[in-house]
Order: sequence, then C-alpha cells, then structure tokens
Amino acid sequence: MAETAGKQECFVGIDLGGTKILAGVFSPKLKCLGKTKMSTKAQRGPEAVIQRIAKCLRDAVDECDLELKNVKGVGIGAPGAVDPETGNVIFAPNLGWHDIPLKKELEKLLDLPVFVENDGNICALGVYEAELKSKPSHMAGVFIGTGIGGGLILNGQLHSGHNRTAGEIGHMVLEVNGPKCSCGNRGCFEALASRLAIFHRIQSGVKDGQKTILTDILRDDLTDLRSGDLRKAVRRKDKFVERIIEQAAEHIGIAVANLINLINPDVIVLGGGVINALEDEMMPIIIKKAKEHALSGTSKGIEIIASQLGDNAGIVGGAVLARTRTK
Repeated sequence: MAETAGKQECFVGIDLGGTKILAGVFSPKLKCLGKTKMSTKAQRGPEAVIQRIAKCLRDAVDECDLELKNVKGVGIGAPGAVDPETGNVIFAPNLGWHDIPLKKELEKLLDLPVFVENDGNICALGVYEAELKSKPSHMAGVFIGTGIGGGLILNGQLHSGHNRTAGEIGHMVLEVNGPKCSCGNRGCFEALASRLAIFHRIQSGVKDGQKTILTDILRDDLTDLRSGDLRKAVRRKDKFVERIIEQAAEHIGIAVANLINLINPDVIVLGGGVINALEDEMMPIIIKKAKEHALSGTSKGIEIIASQLGDNAGIVGGAVLARTRTK
C-alpha cells in the first residue's frame, strides 16, 4: 500500500513511453509516495493517449490519498524531439506524433502546471540529481527501452542545444546501410540496439527457423515478448538469444565510445528496461567495446555504470523538472 502524505504539496513525474505510461507522486524531497502504470496504446492516436496520461496521473494521486489540488507541478518526459518552452512534441516516431501540443492539452485536462521535456533528458535529470547527487560536472545518460533516449549534463546543467533537441543519442547513425529506423533514417543506434530492434531480430530469426527457448515460454509468433523473457532465455543458455543480446551490447558499446570521443564526460550512465533486465549480461560487453573503440587514452578515469533507478529514472526526473520549474 502506498505511503500516505497527509495534505502536503507534491510533484508528479510522468514517463511517457512507446509501450507504457508511468506516473509517480513525489514529496518535495523526492521521496516516492506512490506510482501507477498503464499501457500507452499509441495506435489510438494522440488525443486518446493524452487522456490516458491524465487518467494515470489521477490514479497515482488517488493512490496516495491526495487530491489534484495537492499537486504543485507535473513534469513529463516524451519520447522524441520536444520544445520545452512551448511543451509541444515536435516529432515522436515511436508514438507516430508530429507537432502535438502536449503541455496545452494536459493543462486543459488537469488544470495544473505541466512541464514537458524529452524523455532522455528527463531520465538524465533523475539519475543526476537523485542517484549521483549532482556531483559530476559532466554526465551522459543512455536509456535503452522501446527506443533509445539520451540526455547530456554539461557543467552541471542539462544541455539542450540550439534547437533544444540535443541528446538524441538513439539517432546517431552507426551503420550507414543498416536497418530502417522509425525516424526514417537507416542504421540508427535505436534501430540496432533498442528493445524493439532486439525483438525484431529474434522474431525474424524464428521465422527463418532459428531454435529458441522463447517459443516454449511464449507462442511461436512471440507477440508477448518482454525484456524479462530475454533474461530467462539467457540464463537458460539459449545460444540464439545470447548472440543477439551480445550484438546489441556491442552496438551500445560503440555508441558509448562515440560519446567518450565527442564530449568526454566524467560519467556515462546506462539505464532503461533492457539494461535493467540484462545488466549482468550486457554491461561487461558494453564497457569492453567502449574502451576498444574510444580513442587511446580518452576513456581513462571515465565511469561507465548502470543506473540503479531502473524504471523510476523518468518519473524521478519528471518530479525534478516540476520542482525546478515551479520555484
């Protein structure tokens, strides 16, 4: 049962993903008071998804025995290019969204101040403040989920770039003639190592006759495949799944090496559902590959770590954003 918060003020962080919506209610000191999760159902269109976000938030607040009037602000991370000033989602390929006024529509439904950022930026904020206690000067976050998001903290501040879309790590091109990405390009990091990319490679292999334990755990079409199923398969020594996970980890390592070469941060943090489920299997490969591909000497002293916030990074970061913007 969620811990009640009396009638104190609180902040809500929302992580809007391609497959799920997670809402968390936090005290001003970032203590999680309760959270609620529901599926995104992106195929129903933007209006229906925004209604679901509002419902998820209301359910989370109700779970804490609080009311909307206790909420001082809402921070939401959306997957894709976001204009944080207007709160519009410019382009979210995993949702099929173009120019959606997310802030405006949510504020209409909730009558609360809403602040919107890219989901990778939000996760980076959550990890930086709650997990690393704002200590490193420079941090890069890489979050492997349905897609791949990223966030950059430079000189202790979130780096947004000229068009406020910096940190789109998932759309670095790693293979010029690689698989098509949902953004329209080919060979993006996201098209090679995201959960969707891993699942697609497994499903294609099964169609081509590859044998895997996953078809025993699930149906042959693998439509209900989850990151946790990959962990089960790897731990049962499924060679086919092991090979695909290793390939994904190698691509992540190359992307990490690119970050080391480009911005040379103090810390690179890896998070998201795939890392959360397969940290033990993937992190040694990622670190080894990153050090192999970084310029000689450039990776010295740089920490490459897995976030311990797991799925909570986005909602913690959303609460950090709301708390910062309502001061």
